[in-house]
Amino acid sequence: MEKTCPTHGDFRDTVYSDAKMYLKMEEWSFGDNRGLSNPAVTTAKTCPEDCGLCNLHTSHTGLANVDLTNRCNMTCPVCFANANAAGYLYEPDFETVRKMLQALRDQKPVAGRIVQFSGGEPTIYPRFLDVLRMAKEMGFSHLQAATNGLKFTSLEFAEQAKEAGLHTLYLQFDGVCDDVYRKTRGESLWEKKLRAIENVKKAGLKIVYVPTIVKGVNDHQIGDIIRLALEYIECSSGISFQPVAFTGRIARRELESKRFTLSDFAHAVQQQTGIADPYEDWFPLSCVTPFSKLISALRGEETTTLSCHPHCSLGTYLFVDQNRKAVPVTQFVDVGPMLREMDELARKASTRRIQFFTKISAWNNLRKFFHEDKAPKDLTFNKFLQTLQGMTDKKYGRGEAESGGFTYRTLMLAGMHFMDSYNYDIERVKRCVIHYAAPNGLIYPFCAYNSGPVFRERIEKEFSIPFETQEAMRNLRVQAKKGCGTCASEPELVG
Repeated sequence: MEKTCPTHGDFRDTVYSDAKMYLKMEEWSFGDNRGLSNPAVTTAKTCPEDCGLCNLHTSHTGLANVDLTNRCNMTCPVCFANANAAGYLYEPDFETVRKMLQALRDQKPVAGRIVQFSGGEPTIYPRFLDVLRMAKEMGFSHLQAATNGLKFTSLEFAEQAKEAGLHTLYLQFDGVCDDVYRKTRGESLWEKKLRAIENVKKAGLKIVYVPTIVKGVNDHQIGDIIRLALEYIECSSGISFQPVAFTGRIARRELESKRFTLSDFAHAVQQQTGIADPYEDWFPLSCVTPFSKLISALRGEETTTLSCHPHCSLGTYLFVDQNRKAVPVTQFVDVGPMLREMDELARKASTRRIQFFTKISAWNNLRKFFHEDKAPKDLTFNKFLQTLQGMTDKKYGRGEAESGGFTYRTLMLAGMHFMDSYNYDIERVKRCVIHYAAPNGLIYPFCAYNSGPVFRERIEKEFSIPFETQEAMRNLRVQAKKGCGTCASEPELVG
């Protein structure tokens, strides 16, 4: 990517290190979605300045983030949220969080269904468990927490979070040894990560491991992270590898030496595990839109459609047998032809009323793309379809349905490359499906919130208090707890 700014000069950055993979991602894009039918901003002319979501945005929310606090119990040098360094406290109160969640549920034509609580460290929010219960009551079908996992070193806390409605940890997980964590997080964490994983397994929660990959620091441990996820497949649902984004000023030579692209990631997986071929087994996340469209047509209602830009991410699904042997879905399913068939079926289904027998024939049309002789042991075509259903409908993808054998064990392998100012692309922003709900009632794409114009700083400063004020309030509370000295009551602190 080459850009020229009249104020700051010329910029050059590597978006993909492999042109063949770059072009393949574009080949498997099935077009834009329709965006929101009720955008908060209806007169937008410039992206991303007129954000909110606006009438220029072509996707609805696939995954929503709600930042509960900018406080953290760690001080990571690679934190994009800049927790503990902002100089102010951002921590929406409980009713404000409710309003942020309601803004997501009010989206049309598809209400927000999956929410991830983030920060800072969301688990240190004073009413974290209450927030989980509230989100569950409001109708969110899948609750996640983007966490460093320290609180989950307590089995009691893991069980409490499960009871409150938490489904999945997006667990910060940069490697399998303390050398890596001392570089990326500033302290030794390996034993704590393992303890958290064991507790999550006991509590019946799921984990998506989230490694921030820095070239020359931990890219050599990609294979080890995959092997650990397979070892704990009972509680592992996926790995979301995230190449580091550069949020500060950096010399061009250093940028070129440290930039790690999605194609670098795909090649590293093959070199370190032998599991997935870079050119055969990886597809963009947006390739699943025909499946969502078909589900919507057969059900007669809109469902979540991940119509993001084809260069935002790539991934594959591993089907894992009882011996923990992992086989990419592309090795026993003709994924490309199947997606094209789904897209055609969705178009036909949307033009007429679908009767039950038509639904059956629609799914049976896909049987020709499934090769049972190449599939993992005990994976039939029917169980394959049930597993696809479990990926979109969580009541079939976990709990009793999963333990009862309704679905087959899978592990999602994905690379998600969030943008920074050096590789910022407006076309990607317009198609973003990962969004932030803010206290002002608006919703922002991930890469508009955290990079480029950086709405995060504007929002947090508007809805925060300086640390000095926070300290003064804390001192007042200490004094208030002592009472007036003449009675046992404690005066209420207001304002």
